[in-house]
Amino acid sequence: MKWPKKCCVLILAATVVAFSLCLPRLRQRPMHGDEAVHAVKFGDLLERGDYTYDPNEFHGPMLNYLTLVPAWLASAETLTEISEFTLRIVPVFFAVLMVLGLLLLVDGLGRAAAVCAALLTALSPAMVFYSRYYIQEMLLVSFTFGVIVFGYRYTKSENILWAILTGVCLGLVHATKETCIIAFGSIFLAIVLVLMLRCQQDGHRGFIKTLKTIKGSHFIAGLLAAMVVSVLFFTSFFDNPRGILDSVLTYGTYFDRASQNEIHQHPWYYYLKMLLFFKYGEGPVWSEALIVFLAVVGFIVAMIRKGISAVDFHLLRFIAFYTLTMTIIYSVIRYKTPWCMLGFLHGMILLAGVGAVALVKLVPKVVPRLIVVGLLIAASAHLGFQAYRASFVSYADSRNPYVYAHPTTDVLTVARQTEEMAEVLKRLAEEEPNDVEMHIQVICPGHDYWPLPWYLRRIEKGAVRWRDIVADDVPAASIIIASPDMEQELLRKLYELPPPGKRNLYVPLFDTDMYLRPKVELRGYVRKDLWDRSVNREVPDVVDSITGKKNEK
Repeated sequence: MKWPKKCCVLILAATVVAFSLCLPRLRQRPMHGDEAVHAVKFGDLLERGDYTYDPNEFHGPMLNYLTLVPAWLASAETLTEISEFTLRIVPVFFAVLMVLGLLLLVDGLGRAAAVCAALLTALSPAMVFYSRYYIQEMLLVSFTFGVIVFGYRYTKSENILWAILTGVCLGLVHATKETCIIAFGSIFLAIVLVLMLRCQQDGHRGFIKTLKTIKGSHFIAGLLAAMVVSVLFFTSFFDNPRGILDSVLTYGTYFDRASQNEIHQHPWYYYLKMLLFFKYGEGPVWSEALIVFLAVVGFIVAMIRKGISAVDFHLLRFIAFYTLTMTIIYSVIRYKTPWCMLGFLHGMILLAGVGAVALVKLVPKVVPRLIVVGLLIAASAHLGFQAYRASFVSYADSRNPYVYAHPTTDVLTVARQTEEMAEVLKRLAEEEPNDVEMHIQVICPGHDYWPLPWYLRRIEKGAVRWRDIVADDVPAASIIIASPDMEQELLRKLYELPPPGKRNLYVPLFDTDMYLRPKVELRGYVRKDLWDRSVNREVPDVVDSITGKKNEK
């Protein structure tokens, strides 16, 4: 295929826009609980070379293995040497790659439509926000896009290389996340519908001609490539053969979770409402209605095969059916999290590129056409403004629709003050090993303390013990961080159970109320005798930074 220079320059410019929105300040936003879980899981792979696919949690292995690349480039050997940047650069890379990948669809979508789709991908607030999330979703969307792109290129050239690359992406999709079956089902149904329409329009000869474009040997090569990639990663490069079976058994767990988990159950219109119009309380209005509207126009263009020239309508219809199927399936499934919409949102963006061009061409006269172009540019700029606001201003604000079950910025303060107090106790323990033990307990019902394990990872291993109940047979720690729900049990353990003379008083570790998430409070306590000794012995500098008003008193 030939790449027109102007088109290439514009798509590369959109790639630069994507980089400028996705890359800066990756450490700014507090780690989401899911991000922290994946980060700690990655730590096992980094430090011990140990990864075993768990069919019940954590999703597929791809995110972990791909994170090894930036970790190695940063010369990191332990989890303590890993930063948020090292982790989040992985989804950023694949988000930007999706913009660049449109170069391979220029002849299918049309030059102008490919450029518009590239720009909308770079500016979409949801795409930008979740490209900075250390979760599997952006990888899943990117690899699925790879299946579409390479599959299309194969139909145009019948080159076995494209068939193999399509297979590789299929394997990567499968090894990324269990929801791949929704993408696979949508792709299959879209192909069937396109073939049926072609058969209806061109007769059986057209249908047979289409099937003949896929050579049997090429199909087998692609299928083998998919299987090899999937098997390699699920078996941890043959260290865990059971991973193959677990990659199938896992669907029992996730089907059950999707039907019974009430926390994440939302109505069918949840995603569409978020995209069309979202406003919480006195917060600002959020909307990606431009993309949805243009996608509808693009869908109509694909169906009537009019309104745009120099495009492959078979590809457009495939994208239209694929996007519609994905949208319906994700809307019907009651289990919903905002990032799950990225798959069909990306399909909408591809259609929106076509819709934008068709809308401009629909207006024949110069002045009205310029007005339409101006409105589209202004609306796109507003998308970019929302993307900036979502990722750099309201990144932890619950009034942001993309912020979902997200930790507050208090988590950073909790982690910092706990880590600094732990350093104080460590120094005291070094001076008085018989009297002081550096021991921290974090007690929250349902193990609801994430992302704290990520933020406290630098504290000496084994010093922090994570619990979901107050255990009477476990000695009380020097530092305790707990949910208020645990307070009565803690008081009983600390002040009622110990005999006289064996009780230790505790003082608050934090000067103000701290929240893990909105309405989910955390409280910190430190043994008073250790606190007093740390202040009286003037353990260097660290005390001042954590005591604040206490030290002034």
